Amino acid sequence: MLNSIKILDLSRVLAGPLATMILGDLGAAVLKVEKPRTGDDTRGWGPPFDERGESAYYLSVNRNKKSIVLDIDEERDRAFLLNLAAGADVVIDNFRSGTLERRRIVPGEVLESNSRLIWCTITGFGEDSERIGYDLVVQAESGWMSITGDPGGEPMRVGVALADIIAGKDAAIAVLAALASRGLSAAPVPASERRIHISLVESARAALINVGQNSLVTGREARRWGNQHPNLVPYQLFQAADRAIVVGVGTDRQWQSFAAAAGLDELSADPHLDTNAGRLAQRDRIVAASAEKLRSRSAAHWIERFHRARVPAGIVKSVLESLREAAASPVTGIPPSVPGTVRLPPPRLDEHGAEIRTLGWRAFA
Repeated sequence: MLNSIKILDLSRVLAGPLATMILGDLGAAVLKVEKPRTGDDTRGWGPPFDERGESAYYLSVNRNKKSIVLDIDEERDRAFLLNLAAGADVVIDNFRSGTLERRRIVPGEVLESNSRLIWCTITGFGEDSERIGYDLVVQAESGWMSITGDPGGEPMRVGVALADIIAGKDAAIAVLAALASRGLSAAPVPASERRIHISLVESARAALINVGQNSLVTGREARRWGNQHPNLVPYQLFQAADRAIVVGVGTDRQWQSFAAAAGLDELSADPHLDTNAGRLAQRDRIVAASAEKLRSRSAAHWIERFHRARVPAGIVKSVLESLREAAASPVTGIPPSVPGTVRLPPPRLDEHGAEIRTLGWRAFA
Protein backbone atom coordinates (compact mmCIF):
# COMPACT_ATOMS: atom_id res chain seq x y z
CA MET A 1 0.00 0.00 0.00
CA LEU A 2 2.80 2.43 0.98
CA ASN A 3 5.60 0.66 -0.87
CA SER A 4 7.01 3.86 -2.38
CA ILE A 5 6.85 5.88 0.85
CA LYS A 6 9.99 6.58 2.90
CA ILE A 7 9.61 7.30 6.63
CA LEU A 8 12.42 8.86 8.67
CA ASP A 9 11.72 7.83 12.27
CA LEU A 10 13.31 10.20 14.80
CA SER A 11 11.09 8.99 17.64
CA ARG A 12 11.59 6.71 20.59
CA VAL A 13 9.66 4.96 23.38
CA LEU A 14 6.07 4.21 22.28
CA ALA A 15 3.75 6.67 20.49
CA GLY A 16 6.15 7.57 17.67
CA PRO A 17 7.59 4.07 17.16
CA LEU A 18 4.05 2.66 17.09
CA ALA A 19 3.03 5.18 14.42
CA THR A 20 6.04 4.35 12.26
CA MET A 21 5.54 0.60 12.78
CA ILE A 22 1.94 0.91 11.56
CA LEU A 23 3.18 2.74 8.46
CA GLY A 24 5.88 0.08 8.04
CA ASP A 25 3.28 -2.67 8.35
CA LEU A 26 1.44 -0.93 5.50
CA GLY A 27 4.54 -1.25 3.33
CA ALA A 28 6.52 1.95 3.94
CA ALA A 29 10.32 1.93 4.18
CA VAL A 30 11.05 3.03 7.76
CA LEU A 31 14.51 4.17 8.87
CA LYS A 32 14.86 4.39 12.64
CA VAL A 33 17.46 6.92 13.77
CA GLU A 34 18.83 6.23 17.26
CA LYS A 35 21.20 7.95 19.62
CA PRO A 36 24.72 6.57 20.15
CA ARG A 37 25.49 3.78 22.63
CA THR A 38 22.02 3.22 24.14
CA GLY A 39 19.63 3.83 21.25
CA ASP A 40 15.90 3.96 21.86
CA ASP A 41 15.19 4.30 25.59
CA THR A 42 13.05 1.16 25.56
CA ARG A 43 16.00 -1.04 24.59
CA GLY A 44 16.82 -0.90 28.30
CA TRP A 45 13.25 -1.25 29.59
CA GLY A 46 13.47 -4.78 30.92
CA PRO A 47 13.41 -7.45 32.01
CA PRO A 48 12.10 -9.30 30.19
CA PHE A 49 14.81 -9.45 27.53
CA ASP A 50 15.01 -12.07 24.79
CA GLU A 51 18.01 -14.35 24.23
CA ARG A 52 19.71 -11.59 22.15
CA GLY A 53 19.33 -9.06 24.95
CA GLU A 54 16.52 -7.10 23.29
CA SER A 55 13.77 -5.90 25.63
CA ALA A 56 10.21 -7.09 25.06
CA TYR A 57 9.06 -3.46 25.21
CA TYR A 58 11.36 -2.43 22.35
CA LEU A 59 10.43 -5.47 20.28
CA SER A 60 6.71 -4.70 20.56
CA VAL A 61 6.75 -1.57 18.35
CA ASN A 62 9.81 -1.69 16.11
CA ARG A 63 9.37 -4.34 13.43
CA ASN A 64 9.56 -3.46 9.71
CA LYS A 65 12.34 -0.91 10.27
CA LYS A 66 16.06 -0.49 9.70
CA SER A 67 18.29 1.17 12.30
CA ILE A 68 21.12 3.68 12.08
CA VAL A 69 22.89 5.50 14.90
CA LEU A 70 23.41 9.23 14.40
CA ASP A 71 24.71 11.81 16.87
CA ILE A 72 22.88 15.00 15.96
CA ASP A 73 25.34 17.00 18.10
CA GLU A 74 28.02 16.08 15.56
CA GLU A 75 28.09 18.18 12.38
CA ARG A 76 28.73 15.27 10.04
CA ASP A 77 25.80 13.25 11.42
CA ARG A 78 23.55 16.31 11.49
CA ALA A 79 24.26 16.95 7.80
CA PHE A 80 23.63 13.29 6.99
CA LEU A 81 20.32 13.40 8.84
CA LEU A 82 19.22 16.47 6.89
CA ASN A 83 20.18 14.71 3.67
CA LEU A 84 18.01 11.75 4.66
CA ALA A 85 15.14 14.12 5.43
CA ALA A 86 15.54 15.71 2.00
CA GLY A 87 14.86 12.32 0.41
CA ALA A 88 12.07 11.24 2.74
CA ASP A 89 8.30 11.45 2.35
CA VAL A 90 7.60 11.68 6.08
CA VAL A 91 9.56 12.55 9.21
CA ILE A 92 8.15 11.61 12.61
CA ASP A 93 9.78 12.85 15.81
CA ASN A 94 8.87 13.22 19.47
CA PHE A 95 11.56 15.60 20.69
CA ARG A 96 10.63 18.25 23.20
CA SER A 97 10.10 21.76 21.90
CA GLY A 98 13.34 23.41 20.78
CA THR A 99 15.52 20.29 20.97
CA LEU A 100 16.01 19.93 17.23
CA GLU A 101 16.07 23.67 16.57
CA ARG A 102 18.98 24.13 19.00
CA ARG A 103 20.91 21.70 16.80
CA ARG A 104 20.02 23.62 13.63
CA ILE A 105 17.49 21.03 12.51
CA VAL A 106 14.46 23.23 11.87
CA PRO A 107 11.38 21.35 10.59
CA GLY A 108 9.92 24.45 8.91
CA GLU A 109 13.10 25.04 6.93
CA VAL A 110 13.34 21.39 5.91
CA LEU A 111 9.71 21.46 4.76
CA GLU A 112 10.37 24.56 2.64
CA SER A 113 13.32 22.84 0.94
CA ASN A 114 11.38 19.61 0.27
CA SER A 115 7.96 20.40 -1.21
CA ARG A 116 6.73 16.81 -0.79
CA LEU A 117 7.85 16.23 2.80
CA ILE A 118 5.39 15.74 5.68
CA TRP A 119 6.70 16.31 9.22
CA CYS A 120 4.80 15.00 12.25
CA THR A 121 5.86 15.84 15.81
CA ILE A 122 4.35 13.99 18.77
CA THR A 123 4.50 15.70 22.17
CA GLY A 124 3.07 15.06 25.59
CA PHE A 125 1.29 18.34 26.20
CA GLY A 126 1.40 20.31 22.95
CA GLU A 127 3.96 21.91 20.69
CA ASP A 128 4.68 24.82 23.07
CA SER A 129 5.19 22.67 26.18
CA GLU A 130 8.50 21.22 27.29
CA ARG A 131 6.86 18.81 29.75
CA ILE A 132 7.84 15.16 29.39
CA GLY A 133 4.70 13.35 28.32
CA TYR A 134 4.82 9.92 29.90
CA ASP A 135 1.60 7.93 29.59
CA LEU A 136 0.92 7.73 33.34
CA VAL A 137 0.97 11.51 33.72
CA VAL A 138 -1.26 11.97 30.69
CA GLN A 139 -3.74 9.38 31.95
CA ALA A 140 -3.92 11.34 35.21
CA GLU A 141 -4.35 14.78 33.67
CA SER A 142 -6.74 13.77 30.86
CA GLY A 143 -9.39 12.55 33.29
CA TRP A 144 -8.93 8.85 32.54
CA MET A 145 -7.74 7.80 35.98
CA SER A 146 -10.66 9.54 37.67
CA ILE A 147 -13.09 7.23 35.83
CA THR A 148 -11.05 4.01 35.96
CA GLY A 149 -11.02 1.51 38.82
CA ASP A 150 -13.36 0.30 41.52
CA PRO A 151 -15.99 2.88 42.56
CA GLY A 152 -14.78 2.73 46.15
CA GLY A 153 -11.07 2.58 45.36
CA GLU A 154 -8.35 4.91 44.17
CA PRO A 155 -8.12 6.31 40.64
CA MET A 156 -6.47 3.71 38.40
CA ARG A 157 -4.44 3.77 35.21
CA VAL A 158 -5.45 1.61 32.25
CA GLY A 159 -3.44 -1.63 32.09
CA VAL A 160 -1.61 -0.67 28.89
CA ALA A 161 -0.06 2.67 27.90
CA LEU A 162 -3.23 3.56 26.06
CA ALA A 163 -2.61 7.32 25.79
CA ASP A 164 0.61 6.60 23.91
CA ILE A 165 -1.12 4.00 21.76
CA ILE A 166 -4.01 6.28 20.78
CA ALA A 167 -1.63 9.16 20.04
CA GLY A 168 0.48 6.85 17.88
CA LYS A 169 -2.56 5.76 15.93
CA ASP A 170 -3.70 9.39 15.63
CA ALA A 171 -0.28 10.26 14.22
CA ALA A 172 -0.47 7.45 11.67
CA ILE A 173 -3.97 8.57 10.63
CA ALA A 174 -2.84 12.19 10.27
CA VAL A 175 0.18 11.17 8.19
CA LEU A 176 -1.96 9.03 5.91
CA ALA A 177 -4.38 11.93 5.45
CA ALA A 178 -1.49 14.25 4.57
CA LEU A 179 -0.11 11.72 2.09
CA ALA A 180 -3.55 11.41 0.49
CA SER A 181 -3.88 15.20 0.29
CA ARG A 182 -0.44 15.46 -1.27
CA GLY A 183 -1.34 12.84 -3.84
CA LEU A 184 -4.62 14.53 -4.76
CA SER A 185 -3.23 18.05 -5.07
CA ALA A 186 -2.11 19.23 -8.47
CA ALA A 187 -0.21 22.16 -6.91
CA PRO A 188 2.46 21.96 -4.19
CA VAL A 189 0.93 21.70 -0.73
CA PRO A 190 1.97 24.62 1.54
CA ALA A 191 4.51 23.75 4.24
CA SER A 192 2.02 24.73 6.96
CA GLU A 193 -0.37 22.01 5.78
CA ARG A 194 2.42 19.44 5.78
CA ARG A 195 3.37 20.20 9.41
CA ILE A 196 1.49 17.95 11.84
CA HIS A 197 1.38 18.16 15.62
CA ILE A 198 -0.09 15.38 17.76
CA SER A 199 -0.13 15.44 21.56
CA LEU A 200 -0.79 12.61 23.98
CA VAL A 201 -3.04 14.75 26.16
CA GLU A 202 -5.23 15.90 23.25
CA SER A 203 -5.54 12.33 21.96
CA ALA A 204 -6.43 11.13 25.45
CA ARG A 205 -9.04 13.86 25.99
CA ALA A 206 -10.63 13.10 22.63
CA ALA A 207 -10.84 9.44 23.66
CA LEU A 208 -13.17 10.30 26.54
CA ILE A 209 -15.92 10.17 23.87
CA ASN A 210 -19.31 9.35 25.48
CA VAL A 211 -18.03 9.72 29.05
CA GLY A 212 -16.90 13.25 28.29
CA GLN A 213 -20.14 13.99 26.47
CA ASN A 214 -22.17 12.77 29.46
CA SER A 215 -20.41 15.35 31.61
CA LEU A 216 -20.80 18.08 29.01
CA VAL A 217 -24.54 17.43 28.75
CA THR A 218 -25.23 17.11 32.49
CA GLY A 219 -22.60 19.45 33.91
CA ARG A 220 -21.71 16.73 36.42
CA GLU A 221 -18.38 15.05 36.98
CA ALA A 222 -18.04 11.52 35.62
CA ARG A 223 -17.35 8.86 38.24
CA ARG A 224 -15.79 5.44 38.40
CA TRP A 225 -18.09 2.55 37.50
CA GLY A 226 -15.64 -0.31 37.81
CA ASN A 227 -16.76 -2.96 35.34
CA GLN A 228 -20.24 -1.48 34.96
CA HIS A 229 -21.42 1.02 32.35
CA PRO A 230 -22.95 4.42 33.17
CA ASN A 231 -25.55 4.17 30.40
CA LEU A 232 -26.32 0.44 30.08
CA VAL A 233 -27.29 -2.48 32.33
CA PRO A 234 -26.39 -5.30 32.49
CA TYR A 235 -23.07 -4.40 30.90
CA GLN A 236 -20.36 -5.72 33.20
CA LEU A 237 -18.41 -8.60 34.68
CA PHE A 238 -20.11 -11.52 36.41
CA GLN A 239 -18.65 -14.56 38.14
CA ALA A 240 -19.75 -17.87 36.66
CA ALA A 241 -19.24 -21.07 38.65
CA ASP A 242 -15.64 -21.46 37.47
CA ARG A 243 -14.39 -18.13 36.10
CA ALA A 244 -15.36 -14.57 35.19
CA ILE A 245 -17.39 -13.61 32.15
CA VAL A 246 -18.71 -10.32 30.79
CA VAL A 247 -22.14 -9.58 29.38
CA GLY A 248 -22.94 -6.48 27.32
CA VAL A 249 -26.64 -5.77 26.80
CA GLY A 250 -26.92 -2.79 24.47
CA THR A 251 -30.46 -2.99 23.09
CA ASP A 252 -33.95 -3.77 24.32
CA ARG A 253 -34.03 -6.91 22.15
CA GLN A 254 -30.73 -8.08 23.64
CA TRP A 255 -32.21 -7.56 27.10
CA GLN A 256 -35.11 -9.88 26.36
CA SER A 257 -32.74 -12.44 24.82
CA PHE A 258 -30.40 -12.23 27.83
CA ALA A 259 -33.19 -12.59 30.37
CA ALA A 260 -34.63 -15.59 28.52
CA ALA A 261 -31.23 -17.30 28.05
CA ALA A 262 -30.34 -16.75 31.72
CA GLY A 263 -33.71 -17.96 32.94
CA LEU A 264 -34.59 -14.62 34.57
CA ASP A 265 -38.30 -15.08 33.97
CA GLU A 266 -39.46 -12.58 36.59
CA LEU A 267 -37.34 -9.81 35.09
CA SER A 268 -38.24 -10.75 31.54
CA ALA A 269 -41.93 -10.37 32.34
CA ASP A 270 -41.58 -6.95 34.00
CA PRO A 271 -42.66 -4.23 31.50
CA HIS A 272 -40.78 -1.60 33.52
CA LEU A 273 -37.54 -3.19 32.26
CA ASP A 274 -38.45 -3.16 28.58
CA THR A 275 -36.50 0.09 27.97
CA ASN A 276 -32.92 1.04 28.73
CA ALA A 277 -34.03 3.93 30.96
CA GLY A 278 -36.25 1.57 32.94
CA ARG A 279 -33.41 -0.88 33.42
CA LEU A 280 -31.04 1.85 34.58
CA ALA A 281 -33.61 2.86 37.22
CA GLN A 282 -33.50 -0.72 38.59
CA ARG A 283 -29.80 -1.42 38.10
CA ASP A 284 -29.26 -2.99 41.53
CA ARG A 285 -32.17 -5.40 41.12
CA ILE A 286 -31.04 -6.55 37.68
CA VAL A 287 -27.38 -6.95 38.69
CA ALA A 288 -28.21 -8.89 41.86
CA ALA A 289 -30.55 -11.31 40.11
CA SER A 290 -28.15 -11.79 37.19
CA ALA A 291 -25.16 -12.38 39.46
CA GLU A 292 -27.01 -15.03 41.47
CA LYS A 293 -28.16 -16.87 38.38
CA LEU A 294 -24.82 -16.78 36.54
CA ARG A 295 -22.94 -18.17 39.55
CA SER A 296 -24.91 -21.40 39.18
CA ARG A 297 -23.29 -22.73 35.98
CA SER A 298 -19.93 -22.71 34.22
CA ALA A 299 -18.64 -19.93 32.01
CA ALA A 300 -18.71 -22.23 28.97
CA HIS A 301 -22.38 -23.03 29.63
CA TRP A 302 -23.40 -19.37 29.72
CA ILE A 303 -21.23 -18.30 26.77
CA GLU A 304 -22.78 -21.02 24.62
CA ARG A 305 -26.32 -19.99 25.62
CA PHE A 306 -25.64 -16.28 25.12
CA HIS A 307 -23.97 -16.81 21.76
CA ARG A 308 -26.99 -18.81 20.56
CA ALA A 309 -29.27 -16.02 21.80
CA ARG A 310 -27.08 -13.37 20.07
CA VAL A 311 -26.25 -11.67 23.36
CA PRO A 312 -22.75 -10.08 23.45
CA ALA A 313 -20.72 -12.01 26.02
CA GLY A 314 -17.22 -13.31 26.54
CA ILE A 315 -14.83 -15.03 28.91
CA VAL A 316 -12.29 -12.89 30.78
CA LYS A 317 -9.09 -14.31 29.32
CA SER A 318 -5.49 -13.90 30.34
CA VAL A 319 -3.02 -12.24 27.99
CA LEU A 320 -1.49 -15.57 26.97
CA GLU A 321 -4.93 -17.08 26.38
CA SER A 322 -5.75 -14.21 24.07
CA LEU A 323 -2.43 -14.36 22.21
CA ARG A 324 -2.81 -18.09 21.56
CA GLU A 325 -5.63 -17.13 19.22
CA ALA A 326 -3.29 -14.96 17.11
CA ALA A 327 -0.12 -15.70 15.16
CA ALA A 328 1.91 -13.69 17.69
CA SER A 329 5.70 -13.92 17.78
CA PRO A 330 8.19 -13.28 20.61
CA VAL A 331 10.35 -11.47 18.04
CA THR A 332 7.96 -9.57 15.76
CA GLY A 333 5.11 -9.21 18.24
CA ILE A 334 1.36 -9.21 17.74
CA PRO A 335 0.22 -9.32 14.09
CA PRO A 336 -0.72 -6.01 12.44
CA SER A 337 -4.20 -4.72 13.24
CA VAL A 338 -4.22 -3.01 9.83
CA PRO A 339 -4.05 -4.86 6.47
CA GLY A 340 -0.27 -5.06 6.63
CA THR A 341 2.60 -7.54 6.56
CA VAL A 342 5.61 -8.35 8.74
CA ARG A 343 8.74 -8.17 6.59
CA LEU A 344 11.58 -7.28 8.98
CA PRO A 345 12.26 -8.14 12.63
CA PRO A 346 12.97 -5.23 14.98
CA PRO A 347 16.53 -4.11 14.16
CA ARG A 348 19.52 -4.35 16.43
CA LEU A 349 21.06 -1.01 17.36
CA ASP A 350 22.79 0.44 14.24
CA GLU A 351 22.26 -2.89 12.47
CA HIS A 352 21.99 -1.15 9.11
CA GLY A 353 24.23 1.84 9.81
CA ALA A 354 27.00 0.99 7.35
CA GLU A 355 24.50 0.10 4.63
CA ILE A 356 22.53 3.32 5.09
CA ARG A 357 25.65 5.49 5.17
CA THR A 358 26.72 3.96 1.88
CA LEU A 359 23.41 3.69 0.03
CA GLY A 360 21.06 6.07 1.81
CA TRP A 361 17.41 5.35 0.97
CA ARG A 362 18.57 2.96 -1.78
CA ALA A 363 19.23 0.45 1.01
CA PHE A 364 15.47 -0.23 1.00
CA ALA A 365 15.32 -1.05 -2.70
